[in-house]
Amino acid sequence: MAGITLAELADKLGAELRGEGSVEVHSLANMSKAGEGQITFLSDSKYRKLLADCKASAVMLREGDVEHFQGNALVVKDPYLCYALVAQLLDMTPASAAEIASSAYVDPTAVLGENVSIGHNAVIEAGARIGDNVQIGAGCFIGKNAEIGAGTKLWANVTIYHSVVLGEKCLVQSSTVIGADGFGYANDKGEWIKIPQLGTVRIGNRVEIGACTTIDRGALDDTIIEDNVIIDNQMQIAHNVQIGYGTAMAGGTIVAGSTKIGKYCIIGGASVLNGHIEIADGVTITGMGMVMRSIEEKGMFSSGIPLQPNREWRKTAARVMKIDEMNKRLKSVEKKLAEKGE
Repeated sequence: MAGITLAELADKLGAELRGEGSVEVHSLANMSKAGEGQITFLSDSKYRKLLADCKASAVMLREGDVEHFQGNALVVKDPYLCYALVAQLLDMTPASAAEIASSAYVDPTAVLGENVSIGHNAVIEAGARIGDNVQIGAGCFIGKNAEIGAGTKLWANVTIYHSVVLGEKCLVQSSTVIGADGFGYANDKGEWIKIPQLGTVRIGNRVEIGACTTIDRGALDDTIIEDNVIIDNQMQIAHNVQIGYGTAMAGGTIVAGSTKIGKYCIIGGASVLNGHIEIADGVTITGMGMVMRSIEEKGMFSSGIPLQPNREWRKTAARVMKIDEMNKRLKSVEKKLAEKGE
């Protein structure tokens, strides 16, 4: 495995090196498990006690923690950020495809850029445009007139429907579906009449989408995901949703149609957002949040009942079921007190 010297790392990270710059590291590890040839990091001082027994060849840490470690150190402002950067430098994740597999089908009218890789049994339909250095994993489907920007990587079995636009340097994990029909129907005396979804999905640059996520195409206008958005696994993004720059969304979240989410929002896992609402820039919604109305100001919002022992939860649930009755009784008491002038 190829390595990198601490001197080279210090230069790339803008770190201050304390120790031997010629020492080479080849991988990252947890502080408690790291050994020779590995580098680790300390981002939270409450774990400082682990430094004494740390066997790593080097540790990335803040200035205030240096005196607690006797080995080689890279002094940085943000150890966690530097961990991410070093992980990129040492990343050994393979390509999702190599060259163009003999079993792949590429329509003659599709346009491929330079150095495109396409895995076995992938299908590229008519009019699709694939940018330079794109990797398309085995079993992927790229629909008619879809566009995939340069440097984007699709893992196996990703489905990109017709006319979807996916930007540059995106990463899409396996079995995700982008551009399926949104949930649009009219009802005619009990019979469901399908509304063809005539929009598409437009995804910006440097967007990452987890496995088994679905992003529906718009009904008339497009579903839009701006640059630098990260979307976790097993999520549902409905038709005509808009997600602003730099927003992060954790797994299992469901966003109903025509909802607009602002920039730099953080949506906790298993949250549910109602349709036709707007979320302001900089909003954080904690896990399992149920958002029924628009949020107009930046801040942190939560909902739901925290976990309780089952016996206590049963009592809480029983009381909630009686809340309307209790409200009526309270109003009756208030009315009587008001009549007595109390």
